[in-house]
Amino acid sequence: MLDKLISFDRTLFLALNGIHTPWLDTVMFWASKGLVWLPFYLFLLYLTLKNFRWRTLIVLVAVALTVAFSDQLSNLVKNDTHRLRPSHQPDLEGKVHLARDYHGSELGFYSAHASNTFAVAVFLILIFQKRYRYLYLLLLGWAALMSYTRIYLGVHYPADIVAGAAAGAFTGWIAGRITLYLLALQGS
Repeated sequence: MLDKLISFDRTLFLALNGIHTPWLDTVMFWASKGLVWLPFYLFLLYLTLKNFRWRTLIVLVAVALTVAFSDQLSNLVKNDTHRLRPSHQPDLEGKVHLARDYHGSELGFYSAHASNTFAVAVFLILIFQKRYRYLYLLLLGWAALMSYTRIYLGVHYPADIVAGAAAGAFTGWIAGRITLYLLALQGS
């Protein structure tokens, strides 16, 4: 059964990774970088300041701790599972499209990009759910795009993304619930 899942994951990866164009290589490469998203992050900071004033510090510390936890958990799992990224798989050499010859580090299960972005997205969805009705679409779209870039770039299998997104979403949900409790203690 596990062999069938791994085979399906690999087949799906090759199909998704095989959809590429030269101009999209550059877009996806840069879309996976944090600095490109600075205007988006500043927009989220503005919303946080507007809604939480001095309590923004609580939200920022909570986001930082959430990302740190999500990232470190991903590294622990990678070091425990030792699953090679597609870009480092010897039997996939020449079959994987590597945009800008980007390989990533050696181990890939599960995706820290997916985990971290979904952790932040779910965290912020919880924090802002009563204030901005449709912000969740923007946040989930951002997390999904960041996650898909990893497949496009050839450095993660779909299962790496799904597991990372699930772990990140759970981490963001727990952190969001704790933060909402702390914010409630501080008053509206």
